[in-house]
Amino acid sequence: MTDSAARTAGWFADVDPDEFDGLDDRDAGDARDARDGSTVVTAIREGQTETPQDWPALAVDDEFADDEAAYYDRLHDATMAATRAAVTEREAADDRQLVHAVRAMDDCERTANELAERLAEWAGTVDPDAGTGVSFARELAHGDHELESESEPITSLAERVVDLADEAAELREFVERQTPTIAPNLAALAGPVLAARLISLAGGLEDVAKKPSGTIQVLGAEDALFAHLRGHAPSPKHGLIYVHDAVRGTHPDERGSAARAVAGKLSIAARVDHYSGERKPELEAELAERIETIQARTAEDDDRGDSGGETDE
Repeated sequence: MTDSAARTAGWFADVDPDEFDGLDDRDAGDARDARDGSTVVTAIREGQTETPQDWPALAVDDEFADDEAAYYDRLHDATMAATRAAVTEREAADDRQLVHAVRAMDDCERTANELAERLAEWAGTVDPDAGTGVSFARELAHGDHELESESEPITSLAERVVDLADEAAELREFVERQTPTIAPNLAALAGPVLAARLISLAGGLEDVAKKPSGTIQVLGAEDALFAHLRGHAPSPKHGLIYVHDAVRGTHPDERGSAARAVAGKLSIAARVDHYSGERKPELEAELAERIETIQARTAEDDDRGDSGGETDE
Protein backbone atom coordinates (compact mmCIF):
# COMPACT_ATOMS: atom_id res chain seq x y z
CA MET A 1 0.00 0.00 0.00
CA THR A 2 1.44 3.40 -0.96
CA ASP A 3 1.72 6.22 1.58
CA SER A 4 -1.07 8.06 -0.20
CA ALA A 5 -3.37 5.04 -0.11
CA ALA A 6 -2.46 4.36 3.53
CA ARG A 7 -3.44 7.89 4.53
CA THR A 8 -6.86 7.53 2.95
CA ALA A 9 -7.28 4.18 4.71
CA GLY A 10 -6.48 5.61 8.14
CA TRP A 11 -9.39 6.22 10.51
CA PHE A 12 -8.39 9.88 10.69
CA ALA A 13 -8.49 10.45 6.91
CA ASP A 14 -11.85 12.25 6.78
CA VAL A 15 -11.92 13.53 10.36
CA ASP A 16 -11.70 17.26 11.02
CA PRO A 17 -9.27 17.85 13.93
CA ASP A 18 -11.53 20.66 15.16
CA GLU A 19 -14.17 18.02 15.91
CA PHE A 20 -12.13 16.94 18.93
CA ASP A 21 -12.65 20.25 20.72
CA GLY A 22 -14.68 19.50 23.86
CA LEU A 23 -15.19 15.86 22.89
CA ASP A 24 -14.35 14.69 26.43
CA ASP A 25 -17.02 16.95 27.96
CA ARG A 26 -20.00 15.70 25.96
CA ASP A 27 -22.93 14.38 27.94
CA ALA A 28 -25.28 11.52 27.05
CA GLY A 29 -27.27 13.69 24.65
CA ASP A 30 -24.10 14.70 22.83
CA ALA A 31 -23.07 11.04 22.68
CA ARG A 32 -26.35 10.24 21.03
CA ASP A 33 -25.72 13.02 18.50
CA ALA A 34 -22.21 11.64 17.95
CA ARG A 35 -23.65 8.21 17.30
CA ASP A 36 -25.96 9.66 14.66
CA GLY A 37 -23.49 11.75 12.68
CA SER A 38 -20.02 12.37 14.06
CA THR A 39 -17.26 11.44 11.63
CA VAL A 40 -15.04 10.65 14.63
CA VAL A 41 -17.45 8.01 15.94
CA THR A 42 -18.19 6.69 12.47
CA ALA A 43 -14.49 6.36 11.68
CA ILE A 44 -13.82 4.33 14.84
CA ARG A 45 -16.91 2.13 14.66
CA GLU A 46 -16.97 1.43 10.94
CA GLY A 47 -13.42 2.00 9.68
CA GLN A 48 -11.24 -0.93 8.67
CA THR A 49 -8.09 -1.64 6.71
CA GLU A 50 -6.54 -4.75 5.21
CA THR A 51 -3.01 -4.22 6.53
CA PRO A 52 -1.52 -2.48 9.58
CA GLN A 53 0.42 0.72 9.03
CA ASP A 54 2.48 3.19 11.02
CA TRP A 55 -0.63 5.24 11.75
CA PRO A 56 0.99 7.77 14.13
CA ALA A 57 3.62 8.68 11.54
CA LEU A 58 1.04 8.89 8.76
CA ALA A 59 -1.21 11.07 10.93
CA VAL A 60 1.69 13.44 11.58
CA ASP A 61 2.61 13.54 7.88
CA ASP A 62 -1.03 14.25 7.08
CA GLU A 63 -0.99 17.12 9.63
CA PHE A 64 -3.79 15.42 11.58
CA ALA A 65 -1.60 15.55 14.71
CA ASP A 66 1.50 17.49 15.67
CA ASP A 67 3.36 14.44 16.97
CA GLU A 68 2.92 10.84 18.05
CA ALA A 69 1.72 11.78 21.55
CA ALA A 70 -0.92 14.11 20.09
CA TYR A 71 -2.07 11.29 17.77
CA TYR A 72 -2.58 8.91 20.68
CA ASP A 73 -4.42 11.59 22.65
CA ARG A 74 -6.85 12.03 19.77
CA LEU A 75 -7.17 8.28 19.28
CA HIS A 76 -8.07 7.97 22.98
CA ASP A 77 -10.67 10.74 22.67
CA ALA A 78 -12.11 9.12 19.55
CA THR A 79 -12.41 5.64 21.08
CA MET A 80 -13.97 7.07 24.24
CA ALA A 81 -16.53 8.98 22.17
CA ALA A 82 -17.33 5.84 20.17
CA THR A 83 -17.74 3.87 23.40
CA ARG A 84 -20.07 6.48 24.90
CA ALA A 85 -22.15 6.43 21.73
CA ALA A 86 -22.31 2.63 21.75
CA VAL A 87 -23.37 2.54 25.41
CA THR A 88 -26.02 5.19 24.83
CA GLU A 89 -27.36 3.26 21.85
CA ARG A 90 -27.36 -0.03 23.76
CA GLU A 91 -29.10 1.40 26.82
CA ALA A 92 -31.81 2.91 24.63
CA ALA A 93 -32.65 -0.51 23.16
CA ASP A 94 -36.07 -1.91 23.98
CA ASP A 95 -34.77 -4.95 25.85
CA ARG A 96 -32.58 -2.78 28.08
CA GLN A 97 -35.56 -0.58 28.90
CA LEU A 98 -37.43 -3.76 29.81
CA VAL A 99 -34.54 -4.82 32.06
CA HIS A 100 -34.71 -1.51 33.95
CA ALA A 101 -38.49 -1.75 34.24
CA VAL A 102 -38.58 -5.27 35.67
CA ARG A 103 -35.74 -4.51 38.10
CA ALA A 104 -37.54 -1.36 39.25
CA MET A 105 -40.75 -3.38 39.64
CA ASP A 106 -39.00 -5.96 41.83
CA ASP A 107 -37.33 -3.21 43.88
CA CYS A 108 -40.67 -1.48 44.47
CA GLU A 109 -42.38 -4.74 45.46
CA ARG A 110 -39.58 -5.76 47.81
CA THR A 111 -39.36 -2.34 49.45
CA ALA A 112 -43.15 -2.07 49.81
CA ASN A 113 -43.30 -5.46 51.53
CA GLU A 114 -40.40 -4.67 53.85
CA LEU A 115 -41.92 -1.33 54.83
CA ALA A 116 -45.31 -3.00 55.29
CA GLU A 117 -43.70 -5.33 57.84
CA ARG A 118 -42.19 -2.33 59.63
CA LEU A 119 -45.56 -0.58 59.51
CA ALA A 120 -47.35 -3.59 61.04
CA GLU A 121 -44.83 -3.73 63.91
CA TRP A 122 -45.11 -0.01 64.53
CA ALA A 123 -48.89 0.13 64.29
CA GLY A 124 -49.16 -2.86 66.60
CA THR A 125 -47.56 -0.83 69.38
CA VAL A 126 -50.48 1.63 69.41
CA ASP A 127 -53.35 -0.58 68.23
CA PRO A 128 -53.77 -4.27 69.12
CA ASP A 129 -56.13 -4.67 66.15
CA ALA A 130 -53.54 -3.53 63.62
CA GLY A 131 -53.30 -5.68 60.52
CA THR A 132 -50.37 -6.71 58.35
CA GLY A 133 -49.14 -6.41 54.79
CA VAL A 134 -49.78 -3.92 52.03
CA SER A 135 -53.54 -4.42 52.38
CA PHE A 136 -53.40 -3.03 55.93
CA ALA A 137 -51.32 -0.10 54.70
CA ARG A 138 -54.09 0.67 52.20
CA GLU A 139 -56.68 0.59 54.96
CA LEU A 140 -54.67 3.10 56.97
CA ALA A 141 -53.89 5.33 54.00
CA HIS A 142 -57.51 5.40 52.81
CA GLY A 143 -58.96 5.90 56.28
CA ASP A 144 -60.69 2.52 56.37
CA HIS A 145 -58.88 1.69 59.62
CA GLU A 146 -58.31 4.17 62.40
CA LEU A 147 -55.61 3.58 64.97
CA GLU A 148 -56.68 3.65 68.59
CA SER A 149 -53.90 6.09 69.31
CA GLU A 150 -53.59 8.49 66.40
CA SER A 151 -50.06 8.68 64.97
CA GLU A 152 -49.41 10.81 61.91
CA PRO A 153 -45.98 9.25 61.11
CA ILE A 154 -47.54 5.77 60.96
CA THR A 155 -50.23 6.96 58.55
CA SER A 156 -47.61 8.76 56.47
CA LEU A 157 -45.56 5.57 56.25
CA ALA A 158 -48.68 3.67 55.16
CA GLU A 159 -49.14 6.17 52.33
CA ARG A 160 -45.56 5.60 51.20
CA VAL A 161 -46.11 1.84 51.21
CA VAL A 162 -49.22 2.24 49.09
CA ASP A 163 -47.40 4.53 46.66
CA LEU A 164 -44.64 1.95 46.21
CA ALA A 165 -47.13 -0.90 45.77
CA ASP A 166 -49.06 1.11 43.18
CA GLU A 167 -45.84 1.97 41.35
CA ALA A 168 -44.92 -1.73 41.29
CA ALA A 169 -48.35 -2.56 39.86
CA GLU A 170 -47.96 0.06 37.12
CA LEU A 171 -44.50 -1.24 36.26
CA ARG A 172 -45.88 -4.78 36.11
CA GLU A 173 -48.51 -3.62 33.62
CA PHE A 174 -45.76 -2.00 31.56
CA VAL A 175 -43.68 -5.20 31.63
CA GLU A 176 -46.68 -7.35 30.68
CA ARG A 177 -47.45 -4.99 27.81
CA GLN A 178 -43.92 -4.57 26.48
CA THR A 179 -42.42 -8.04 26.79
CA PRO A 180 -44.60 -9.65 24.06
CA THR A 181 -43.51 -6.96 21.60
CA ILE A 182 -39.80 -7.40 22.42
CA ALA A 183 -39.68 -11.19 22.85
CA PRO A 184 -42.98 -12.64 21.58
CA ASN A 185 -42.01 -16.30 21.68
CA LEU A 186 -40.24 -16.08 25.02
CA ALA A 187 -43.22 -14.23 26.52
CA ALA A 188 -45.66 -16.80 25.12
CA LEU A 189 -43.72 -19.72 26.60
CA ALA A 190 -42.72 -18.25 29.95
CA GLY A 191 -45.26 -15.50 30.49
CA PRO A 192 -44.33 -11.80 30.19
CA VAL A 193 -42.98 -11.30 33.71
CA LEU A 194 -40.87 -14.47 33.87
CA ALA A 195 -39.55 -13.76 30.36
CA ALA A 196 -38.61 -10.23 31.42
CA ARG A 197 -36.85 -11.53 34.54
CA LEU A 198 -34.85 -14.02 32.47
CA ILE A 199 -33.82 -11.21 30.12
CA SER A 200 -32.88 -9.09 33.13
CA LEU A 201 -30.80 -11.83 34.76
CA ALA A 202 -28.97 -12.56 31.52
CA GLY A 203 -28.40 -8.87 30.75
CA GLY A 204 -30.47 -8.58 27.57
CA LEU A 205 -32.34 -10.58 24.95
CA GLU A 206 -29.17 -11.21 22.95
CA ASP A 207 -27.50 -12.58 26.06
CA VAL A 208 -30.36 -15.02 26.63
CA ALA A 209 -30.23 -16.07 22.98
CA LYS A 210 -26.52 -16.85 23.24
CA LYS A 211 -26.79 -18.95 26.39
CA PRO A 212 -27.12 -22.75 26.24
CA SER A 213 -30.32 -24.22 27.62
CA GLY A 214 -28.44 -25.63 30.62
CA THR A 215 -27.47 -22.12 31.69
CA ILE A 216 -31.01 -20.81 31.24
CA GLN A 217 -32.23 -23.71 33.37
CA VAL A 218 -30.23 -22.53 36.40
CA LEU A 219 -30.45 -18.74 35.92
CA GLY A 220 -31.22 -17.34 39.34
CA ALA A 221 -29.69 -20.30 41.18
CA GLU A 222 -26.10 -19.11 40.96
CA ASP A 223 -25.43 -19.47 44.69
CA ALA A 224 -26.59 -23.09 44.66
CA LEU A 225 -24.60 -23.76 41.48
CA PHE A 226 -21.39 -22.34 42.93
CA ALA A 227 -21.94 -24.32 46.13
CA HIS A 228 -22.29 -27.44 43.97
CA LEU A 229 -19.09 -26.62 42.09
CA ARG A 230 -17.29 -26.31 45.42
CA GLY A 231 -18.65 -29.74 46.38
CA HIS A 232 -20.89 -28.42 49.15
CA ALA A 233 -24.31 -29.07 47.59
CA PRO A 234 -26.06 -31.12 44.91
CA SER A 235 -26.48 -29.69 41.44
CA PRO A 236 -29.53 -27.38 41.26
CA LYS A 237 -32.35 -28.67 39.05
CA HIS A 238 -33.70 -25.24 38.24
CA GLY A 239 -33.42 -21.57 39.01
CA LEU A 240 -35.92 -18.84 38.26
CA ILE A 241 -37.89 -21.05 35.87
CA TYR A 242 -39.22 -22.94 38.91
CA VAL A 243 -42.16 -20.49 38.88
CA HIS A 244 -43.15 -21.76 35.43
CA ASP A 245 -46.35 -23.80 35.72
CA ALA A 246 -44.82 -26.71 33.82
CA VAL A 247 -41.98 -26.99 36.36
CA ARG A 248 -43.82 -26.14 39.55
CA GLY A 249 -46.75 -28.35 38.60
CA THR A 250 -44.60 -31.42 38.01
CA HIS A 251 -43.87 -34.03 40.69
CA PRO A 252 -40.50 -33.37 42.40
CA ASP A 253 -39.11 -36.65 41.07
CA GLU A 254 -39.63 -35.42 37.49
CA ARG A 255 -39.09 -31.73 38.06
CA GLY A 256 -35.54 -31.82 36.73
CA SER A 257 -36.76 -33.29 33.43
CA ALA A 258 -39.51 -30.66 33.23
CA ALA A 259 -36.98 -27.90 33.91
CA ARG A 260 -34.71 -29.18 31.14
CA ALA A 261 -37.62 -29.32 28.71
CA VAL A 262 -38.76 -25.80 29.56
CA ALA A 263 -35.21 -24.39 29.40
CA GLY A 264 -34.64 -26.03 26.02
CA LYS A 265 -37.71 -24.42 24.50
CA LEU A 266 -37.00 -21.07 26.13
CA SER A 267 -33.52 -21.14 24.62
CA ILE A 268 -34.96 -21.73 21.15
CA ALA A 269 -37.62 -19.05 21.67
CA ALA A 270 -35.01 -16.46 22.71
CA ARG A 271 -32.92 -17.18 19.62
CA VAL A 272 -35.91 -16.85 17.32
CA ASP A 273 -36.92 -13.59 19.01
CA HIS A 274 -33.44 -12.09 18.77
CA TYR A 275 -32.44 -13.21 15.29
CA SER A 276 -35.75 -13.12 13.41
CA GLY A 277 -38.61 -12.02 15.65
CA GLU A 278 -40.92 -14.46 13.86
CA ARG A 279 -43.76 -15.82 15.97
CA LYS A 280 -43.65 -19.63 16.28
CA PRO A 281 -46.73 -21.00 18.07
CA GLU A 282 -45.52 -24.57 17.49
CA LEU A 283 -42.99 -24.08 20.29
CA GLU A 284 -45.84 -23.89 22.81
CA ALA A 285 -47.46 -27.04 21.44
CA GLU A 286 -44.18 -28.94 21.49
CA LEU A 287 -43.48 -27.90 25.09
CA ALA A 288 -47.00 -28.82 26.21
CA GLU A 289 -46.65 -32.25 24.61
CA ARG A 290 -43.26 -32.83 26.22
CA ILE A 291 -44.47 -31.77 29.68
CA GLU A 292 -47.53 -33.99 29.33
CA THR A 293 -45.24 -36.95 28.61
CA ILE A 294 -43.05 -36.15 31.63
CA GLN A 295 -45.99 -35.73 33.99
CA ALA A 296 -47.54 -38.95 32.70
CA ARG A 297 -44.59 -40.86 34.14
CA THR A 298 -45.65 -39.92 37.66
CA ALA A 299 -49.20 -41.03 36.99
CA GLU A 300 -47.97 -44.37 35.67
CA ASP A 301 -45.72 -44.85 38.69
CA ASP A 302 -48.62 -44.04 41.01
CA ASP A 303 -50.85 -46.53 39.21
CA ARG A 304 -48.22 -49.25 39.50
CA GLY A 305 -47.76 -48.43 43.17
CA ASP A 306 -51.48 -48.66 43.85
CA SER A 307 -51.74 -51.96 41.99
CA GLY A 308 -48.73 -53.35 43.86
CA GLY A 309 -50.27 -52.38 47.16
CA GLU A 310 -53.53 -54.20 46.38
CA THR A 311 -51.61 -57.32 45.24
CA ASP A 312 -49.61 -57.44 48.46
CA GLU A 313 -52.78 -57.40 50.48
